[in-house]
Amino acid sequence: QVQMVESGGGLVQAGGSLRLSCTTSGLTFEHYAMGWFRQAPGKEREGVSCIHWSLGRTYYADSVKGRFTISRDNSKNTFYLQMNSLKSEDTAMYYCAAASVWWATGMPEGDYAYWGQGTQVTVSS
Repeated sequence: QVQMVESGGGLVQAGGSLRLSCTTSGLTFEHYAMGWFRQAPGKEREGVSCIHWSLGRTYYADSVKGRFTISRDNSKNTFYLQMNSLKSEDTAMYYCAAASVWWATGMPEGDYAYWGQGTQVTVSS
């Protein structure tokens, strides 16, 4: 049984930082891309960043490039999203997800088979 559990969300002022964590179990990582999505109220869910678990390759949406960093710790079966210079428009529910397909140029939501329950990030201006 695959489980993905996010943590680390919260309330932060604009310009501040948060680090999200996603701890996984039941996955075999050699062929998986791990990603972070977010969904703001009234908006569609969007891919934020993903990492190839074994190769370490990364992808970032234009809206977060230079501010967010994705990483993973193979020994802990956990991956992270370090979010710096947060803006009010980053406010959303953040979800971690896993896919068996890696795309260097995007994050097709339909490729992600496993999802966490989400963690709320609220950035106050």
